[in-house]
Parts: sequence; C-alpha cells; structure tokens
Amino acid sequence: MPDLLVNLSKLTPLEAVLSDMKAAGIVIRRALPHEMGPIREFVLKNFEAGWADEISVGYTNKPVTVYIALRDGEVVGFAAYECTSRGFFGPTGVSPGERRRGTGKGLLIASLWGLRELGYAYGIIGGAGPIEFYQHTVGATVIPDSVPGISSANISPVAMTLIRAVKRSEPLSSTAQASRRPSLLIEIAPSWKYSS
Repeated sequence: MPDLLVNLSKLTPLEAVLSDMKAAGIVIRRALPHEMGPIREFVLKNFEAGWADEISVGYTNKPVTVYIALRDGEVVGFAAYECTSRGFFGPTGVSPGERRRGTGKGLLIASLWGLRELGYAYGIIGGAGPIEFYQHTVGATVIPDSVPGISSANISPVAMTLIRAVKRSEPLSSTAQASRRPSLLIEIAPSWKYSS
C-alpha cells in the first residue's frame, strides 16, 4: 500500500466535523495519558498488537498525539499521528459496528489538524489502506515509489527485490535468485508481514 500526501492548509474546519460527530452521539477528543490501558485493550481486541505498540509513542508526545472516538463513554475508534515517524498519520481504526458513520473521517481530520498545529504544511498517511477514502475526504495524493514504506527501511536491497517479486508474482532476477537462500529468508521473515 502506498503512502499518501495531504496538503494541511486545505483541511475541513475541525469544529464543524466535531459538532457533526457530537450530534451523531460520538465524541472525538485527544486521549489522556491515563487512558492508555483501555485504548490499548480496544486496539488489541479489534486490530493488532503492532498498532497498540505503535500508538504508545503518542502518549509520550506533548501534546498527546492520539485521538479517540467515544460513544456513551466507550472507545469505538482511535487515530494516532507523529508515532510511526515525524509528520505521519496512523495507525487508525474504528470498531466494525461504528464504520461508515463518519467516525473515521472525524478521527482523520482531527489528527491532521494536530499535525498542522505542530507546524507541518503537509502530512503523510503511511501505507494507506482505503486510498479512495483518503483522496475523497482530504484530497490525498499517492506518493510515487512509496512502496514499500518506512517499516521496510532496514531490509536489505536483495530482500526487497524478493519481496517485490513475490508481491507482483514476477520472476526473480538472477541476482535475487542467487541470493534466495534459507538464511536470507529467515532474516527477512519477521519484517515481511509489516511490508504489505
């Protein structure tokens, strides 16, 4: 999945988004440090441990760079920024029962405003899943040659050739074929899942 670029000077006004969400019974606000446990449990239950670890960085930032969505006091969504890398949005997620109600949009816009308040002119959405959603919601554009993303930064060039070939179902070059040995595959296996 490619990274996307967002012009932060063209964001929808945050107050209007928060007001619309509140009218729909959802409160979107910045997480508080003492809420780290319940939010981590929400992420672990609905998504993956890697995301829970990743957003833990956001609680050490000042201000906290994690937003949450609450319905009746219960966490139903989260979004983080400035966790993966400087200027990056994500990870983010909304519980299945709350999707397609504007909650993800509200969390996205609140987080991008957070990046803007930190002084960024542009934000990066790393390894974006639903590209069309981001393009439609915030005018995001695909960053050329951004696959694989930063999570693959420590993988050797030969290993990246292997990963790209497997993803595209392309034949391997003779250099990559010569380097395709069990020790190399074991070396890259832990990072493989993060590069998709």
